[in-house]
Amino acid sequence: MKSYYFDHAATTPMHPEVAQAMLAIMQGAGGNPSSMHAFGREAKLLVSRARDTIAAALGCKPAELVFTSGGTESDNAAIIGAAMAMRKNGKTHIITSTAEHHAVLHTCEFLSREGFSVTYLPVDGTGKVSPEDVAAAITPESGLITIMHGNNEVGTLNPIEEIGAVAKAQGVLFHVDAVQAFGLLDYRLQQLPVDLMSFSAHKINGPQGVGALYIANGTPFEPIAHGGSQERKRRPGTENVAGIAGFAKAVDICVNNRAEKQLLMDKLRKEWIERLKAAMPEVEIIVNGDAQNSLPNIVNLSFIGIDTETMLMSLDLAGIAASSGSACTSGALERSHVLRAMGLPEERLNSAVRFSFGLGNTVEEMEDAAKIVGTISARVRTNV
Repeated sequence: MKSYYFDHAATTPMHPEVAQAMLAIMQGAGGNPSSMHAFGREAKLLVSRARDTIAAALGCKPAELVFTSGGTESDNAAIIGAAMAMRKNGKTHIITSTAEHHAVLHTCEFLSREGFSVTYLPVDGTGKVSPEDVAAAITPESGLITIMHGNNEVGTLNPIEEIGAVAKAQGVLFHVDAVQAFGLLDYRLQQLPVDLMSFSAHKINGPQGVGALYIANGTPFEPIAHGGSQERKRRPGTENVAGIAGFAKAVDICVNNRAEKQLLMDKLRKEWIERLKAAMPEVEIIVNGDAQNSLPNIVNLSFIGIDTETMLMSLDLAGIAASSGSACTSGALERSHVLRAMGLPEERLNSAVRFSFGLGNTVEEMEDAAKIVGTISARVRTNV
């Protein structure tokens, strides 16, 4: 049975060139970047080269990048680290939105138990945060605003430049979760009003377990881990040399192919919607999110009248990988908190499926898979 992987927002397949770059290091002599001997110096050089590559792609200084174990750690470090630093100045108020990834929401919940107050801003029907709402939520105690750029469930893009300008004008730190957007959008960090930004390698055809956190020079920050002087004492622990090198290789490939990838992803997304509607004329299919201002590789669809779990199980049995939302919570029976935050009616909430595309997907796959989904729909509706 042929399989179709349409869940790239959860994780992406590793690019062959990334695997080759990592394998060469893993099969080498090894070496701890903190060691003074030749093996250690070679390992440190590999980490430094990777940092330079990623910093150049992001338009920031290499020293402003901290390597982490992934997007979740980057979010935690940014939010907790900035919040703890700002608390020293009496700033104990955090502003976020109801549609953030759980790496942000759960971290904010943790901080609320540590004496911080948190304002959860609403989003509109497309999942977007209003800069005006951000401005209205700021108080003299506000120390941090944390808003994602591209939503991982519906793809909607938030106006981070406008929100950042509001934050900058009020002297509030601004953190952006760019885990889902990195690799598809071009960032020039030194030109953006952003103090901290989170990234992850496995969303851009790099290895799992590696990420990065941008901390602009001068940003108040307290490390959340202790025990070593690595990463300028901002994130202690022996560096994942092979993973970091793989991350840099994935970034390099992204930079060289971004424009082409954007066009292909947008084409696949549109083809998928059109072919599904043609294959399922009896089913009302609604796109959730902002159709115009969105990441090109994510589409969240409600198949009115077909339960999400029923559709996902049927898709899986047919060899099609999709999801109901974030991979971090897809095993749960609860409905998407993002779609709830958008205020969608129950019929759309209970029938939503996320499809996301990337390396290896083709237009031909869209045609073949859509026919399979059409067959599934007919069978499911007959059995209702």
